[in-house]
Amino acid sequence: MRGAAALKTPTGLISDAVKDISAGATAVLADVFPLYLKTKNFHWHMSGSHFRDYHLLLDEHGDELFAMTDPLAERVRKVGGSTLRSIGDISRKQRIADNDAVFVHPHEMLAELRDNNGSLIASMRSLHNVCDEYNDVATASLPENWIDETEKRVWFLFETLSDTNG
Repeated sequence: MRGAAALKTPTGLISDAVKDISAGATAVLADVFPLYLKTKNFHWHMSGSHFRDYHLLLDEHGDELFAMTDPLAERVRKVGGSTLRSIGDISRKQRIADNDAVFVHPHEMLAELRDNNGSLIASMRSLHNVCDEYNDVATASLPENWIDETEKRVWFLFETLSDTNG
């Protein structure tokens, strides 16, 4: 029991706030990791006439996603919660599906990432609402910029596909 008590960082938040904020942030984090890996997967396996542009775009997107992971996990710990511990833990909690296909057409890759980033926006907005409910401005401030970055990714992916959408 001493080990469990050692994880309880003292904060000014009530226990329900710690539980709800930690759960929301961990859910977002559990989606960021598979989206990051999917983005890198598509980056590595990109092909076709727009290879260079798409390859560089997805590399940039992967960097943005990975940059979210440590601040998000550390924030959960700062508020007194517990977060992801393993790949298995991520796989049990993720809501963004993996893509293990041997071949995915480049436009299908971009469309899937556009839709997955849209789902991530919804998750981050939900986390922001939970933070607002408990007046946790520090945690709420994290997804604000990330929502903007994610909206930009959706926008870029949408516009990149616009010539193929009709």
